[in-house]
Amino acid sequence: MSTPPESVVPPSSSETPPAPTDAPSAEERQWALFAHLSALAGCLLTGAWFGWGCFIGPLIIWLVKKETMPFVADQAKEALNFNITFAIIGAGLLLLSILTLGLGLLLAIPVGIVVGIAWLVLTIMAAIKANEGERYRYPFTLRLIG
Repeated sequence: MSTPPESVVPPSSSETPPAPTDAPSAEERQWALFAHLSALAGCLLTGAWFGWGCFIGPLIIWLVKKETMPFVADQAKEALNFNITFAIIGAGLLLLSILTLGLGLLLAIPVGIVVGIAWLVLTIMAAIKANEGERYRYPFTLRLIG
């Protein structure tokens, strides 16, 4: 038989639910934030040469932290895959421009601007989510590093 609703005692508001055991530590969240933001720093330092400097930071963080911090390894690998995808798109736009003797710039410039803005917004969103301890997945990303 069931218990009547009047006899059920609601939980007190001072009780907090137990924290998940797999929640990343503050240090892991900070390194994951660095993994995403290092791509931004790499692009700014290399002058955004079609994305070639953007994957060096996440690659270094992934290689250094992959054995000791699983959350950082996951987020650095995600940032690395996204930035490799960005570099491939940049190389494709550059190739289009060269092969068409500059005529492809009519398409490459607007597409490059849209892709660049999307890259910036998604990188910032990923950094914020990683700092909150959430595993962020970039949309439209080739998962080359598994």
